Amino acid sequence: MTATSEKSIQPHEWHNLPASKVAQHLDANLETGLTSDEVVKRQERFGANELKGKRGTSPVLRFLLQFNQPLLYILLIAGAIKALIGQWVNAGVIWGVTLINAIIGFIQESKAESAIAALASSVQTNATILRNGQKVQVPSMELVPGDLVLLASGDKVPADLRLIKSRNLQVNESALTGESVATEKNTQPLNTDTALAERLNMAYAGSFVTFGTGSGIVVAIGEATETGRISQLIEQGTSLKTPLTRKFDKFSRTLLYIISRHRDVDICSRIGIRQYLGRNV
Repeated sequence: MTATSEKSIQPHEWHNLPASKVAQHLDANLETGLTSDEVVKRQERFGANELKGKRGTSPVLRFLLQFNQPLLYILLIAGAIKALIGQWVNAGVIWGVTLINAIIGFIQESKAESAIAALASSVQTNATILRNGQKVQVPSMELVPGDLVLLASGDKVPADLRLIKSRNLQVNESALTGESVATEKNTQPLNTDTALAERLNMAYAGSFVTFGTGSGIVVAIGEATETGRISQLIEQGTSLKTPLTRKFDKFSRTLLYIISRHRDVDICSRIGIRQYLGRNV
């Protein structure tokens, strides 16, 4: 690719450009498609057209990590103290709270990993493309930016495409836009600030062609697609910390520090465990 094409690969601009400009920026040939040599170079540069989630940890370790929070440390210690002084009901309640919290966190992370896996499988398909002037069918993971993809009714869109031809083309993009009704596509340039659901000259990875035919240039693959962006947001969401959780974390660490630094009987008696200690620690 040229320096111009490197600079122009911005997801918010493709729908704003005429098809000829898109082809120029991506060094794509609208008549013959890419050559095999050029495809190899671009595969080395951009990688495979697939979604890759972070490497999953074992379920046991993932569950144990749910307890890796300062506030839970305090609760576990408090439960142990209650158990040692014979208050088993209170200890059971405290441990029950920590266990329920861990189970909820474990389930949420498991659902997030399942969602990422589902998104990854949603973009896997076979694509009909034009290469070396010939119509061929290849696995979607072999697509590169600049490939010319041919679409027909029943096809799954294999990557983010800027449409260059459309004949009564309708695409169901409910996974991205929430619209259950298929959208009728065209090839006319749109304003830069056009919302994703209104980009009629684009077809996005994972959506389905419900009617008509068309063709488009691959402008984004893998993690760079709109579906890939969703996958990344889901992955980030599993470890998202809100201002409230950050305050809890800071408070918990401070409380743990105070507890570890002040072990004399007077301090312990103020937090209700003098009966347990009965002497200086």
